[in-house]
Amino acid sequence: MWNVVAGVLDVCCVLVFVGIGRSSHDEAASVTGFLNTAWPFLVGVAVGWALLRVWRRRGDAVPVGVGVWLSAVVVGMVLRVVSGQGIAFTFVLVALVFLGLVLVGWRGAARGLEAVRRDKPERV
Repeated sequence: MWNVVAGVLDVCCVLVFVGIGRSSHDEAASVTGFLNTAWPFLVGVAVGWALLRVWRRRGDAVPVGVGVWLSAVVVGMVLRVVSGQGIAFTFVLVALVFLGLVLVGWRGAARGLEAVRRDKPERV
């Protein structure tokens, strides 16, 4: 179950990044344009999951989050260039910061919540 939730959260993080970016640049709200922007980063997340075998490493919140984050950005940018979408230095920086915050951040928050739950005495 955790793997499904983690996968959905990673995809949502990328989709939020794309949605905010496209709306801040007043790009048309077409589904095709949205998916065209999102697919390289979604592939990057999938590559990170495959390389790190994320489904086997639930407890490694920070290393896994960092790996998925860097994979999403690096693979995403390479695929953007290869597909003719192009990149700008500021776009790379924004992607690094935003995706880092959300892809590592939700894992850190989840780990913190698990720690709080473990330390909390059960009520009878």
